Amino acid sequence: MSVLGAIYVGAAVMLALYGVNSLVMLALYLRHRGRTLPLPPLASTPRVTVQLPIYNERYVVERLIDAVAALDYPRDRFQIQVLDDSTDETTAIARDRAAYHRRRGVDIVVIHRTERTGFKAGALAHGLSTATGEFIAVFDADFVPAPDFLQQTIPCFLAQPDLGLIQTRWGHINGDYSLLTRAQTLALDGHFVVEQTARQRAGLFMNFNGTAGVWRRACIEDSGGWQGDTLSEDLDLSYRAQLRGWRFLFLPDVVSPAEVPPHVAAFKRQQFRWAKGSIQCLRKLGWAVLTAREPLFKRVQGLIHLSSYLVHPLMLVLLLTSLPLMLWGGMPSVHLAYLSLASAGPPLLYAVAQRALYDGWRRRWAVFPVLALLGTGVALSNTQAVIEALLGRRQSFRRTPKFRLESRGDHWRDKEYSLPFSWLTLGEAALALYAGITVIVACLRGNVYAVPFLLLYVAGFGYVAALGLWHSVVWPRFRLPRLRINHETTMGTRRP
Repeated sequence: MSVLGAIYVGAAVMLALYGVNSLVMLALYLRHRGRTLPLPPLASTPRVTVQLPIYNERYVVERLIDAVAALDYPRDRFQIQVLDDSTDETTAIARDRAAYHRRRGVDIVVIHRTERTGFKAGALAHGLSTATGEFIAVFDADFVPAPDFLQQTIPCFLAQPDLGLIQTRWGHINGDYSLLTRAQTLALDGHFVVEQTARQRAGLFMNFNGTAGVWRRACIEDSGGWQGDTLSEDLDLSYRAQLRGWRFLFLPDVVSPAEVPPHVAAFKRQQFRWAKGSIQCLRKLGWAVLTAREPLFKRVQGLIHLSSYLVHPLMLVLLLTSLPLMLWGGMPSVHLAYLSLASAGPPLLYAVAQRALYDGWRRRWAVFPVLALLGTGVALSNTQAVIEALLGRRQSFRRTPKFRLESRGDHWRDKEYSLPFSWLTLGEAALALYAGITVIVACLRGNVYAVPFLLLYVAGFGYVAALGLWHSVVWPRFRLPRLRINHETTMGTRRP
């Protein structure tokens, strides 16, 4: 077997292992899904600080502050910190809304930084230095927690002194906005319902998802605090805390609704940040996980968890090596079709998650092909993220823009924060063309078994490239001029 053939086989086997692990997660979920802990009564009311890290969130900051101010918890035991690194009207809007709630007895403060040192991790650490709470809840700007959020979470800490974190499930404010948002909600439901439940209840490493969770302050401080040397400060602190012996709890029945990106460029930016941050955490903590005094299965699952975004460069390797191997007659003689059985893992996982959550789950799961196209089409962007992380390249924290989309009639294209055209889109279009040529060669050379997977590359890269062109190039020519919010003129229209 040639070197190129060995690379092809190695990438195929590794991809199959990640697919098989989806089946492992599914099996663990089915085994443990019946385990539930009764919510203990709130015997006392420890002091809680809710931190709201924001950066240029003019469209959603008011909704966020209003929702958190409405949390059902004794006002004398409850503090809100708006951790604001903004450079636009967001700061004025936040200060105005905070002043409104202070007049009504809410302990709320806006902490504005003029430098984004450490980005989100730096903001959280800066706020923690003046926080008064024994427990620290965190919400990103696009979240709208239910009033009983603290009533549903804090009692669990009181009953379990070694509990360091409670993560709740993300809901979806704009899940039905478009095919793009529906596909994303399918992926998020699979992660939270199946993967987080399986990991937590099977005693494996799990992660804080960056928002909609509550930390025990002592856990944060004991684990080294928030650190800004990765783009996934949430994943980083999660593993450091669990390696210190702290336990985590996932509450799937406590739902915190949020927006998902309606713009493919925003989705790719979010995925890029998660991919790069995850691999940075793998570099930082991989050896500590591997050598931890934990069962072998738990350590292996931790490494798989941290390295999961490696699937994207592996997918790219398979595509790029297929054409030369076919042209030179060097396709591996090993019959790899059996490895394709591992690809059944993700669709089954998502189907089970939808069935657990919704009555009309079949209709919702029917968008899985779109999710498959997205997962393939972002491979180039995420491969760039993985390479940058492996090479140790630092990068600023580029936030995911939010637009306050609460119904299908809401629009984002005429608002600030929409992202410009990315030249990477042309690379995705080129890969779609490359995959198409490979399909033709595969048919001519008799490699028919490879055609279905190659067609997925054609459709995936083509779909993401087409969306990128439509959202950033074609549509803007027909849209209305951008709306620029003037804080002074909108004061009178803001609800009390």
